Amino acid sequence: MKSLRNMFRRFGRDESGVLMAEAIIVLPFMLWSYLALFVYWDAFRSVNTAQKAAYTISDMISREMVTLPTNYVTGMRDLMRYLIDGDQTVKIRVTEVTWSAVNARFEVDWSRSPDGAMLQLTTTTIAYYAYRIPKMADGDRVIIVETEVSYHPAFDVGMNDEVLKQFVVTRPRFIPKLCMTGVTCS
Repeated sequence: MKSLRNMFRRFGRDESGVLMAEAIIVLPFMLWSYLALFVYWDAFRSVNTAQKAAYTISDMISREMVTLPTNYVTGMRDLMRYLIDGDQTVKIRVTEVTWSAVNARFEVDWSRSPDGAMLQLTTTTIAYYAYRIPKMADGDRVIIVETEVSYHPAFDVGMNDEVLKQFVVTRPRFIPKLCMTGVTCS
């Protein structure tokens, strides 16, 4: 009986294999944490890249001083595709809006989205975005650049696919109104 008791004591004090058991328990959590950090950092990077690309396009359009050809917005979409990751889909809509004090509403001068990816805004539909447009003086104009970029996480760590949306409002810098080919520019 004494030898059996000694054997159990020795077994209780034996620590060989503990490191392996702890590693088996902790390793999956460490791997998941590493992948999660990678995915969250990648999502943060994608949001920043999409935002910077939208602001770059808005800035480029605001600096134009000529009548824009109809394929100009398509070129801006292609530029946005170049600026972000190749596996993300891009939608873009560019709209010029003016404030009419007489009608007490925003009015759309023109709106374009390449390949009809996003519906063109009208004076009726811009009312839904009025809270996002800053207050303006009568007759002032702004250019609204809206972008939608898809994001798909590389690993399944609890994040779903997302659409990263940007809404950028910029005034034309050098001219009071930016005209579009095929639209009456008064």
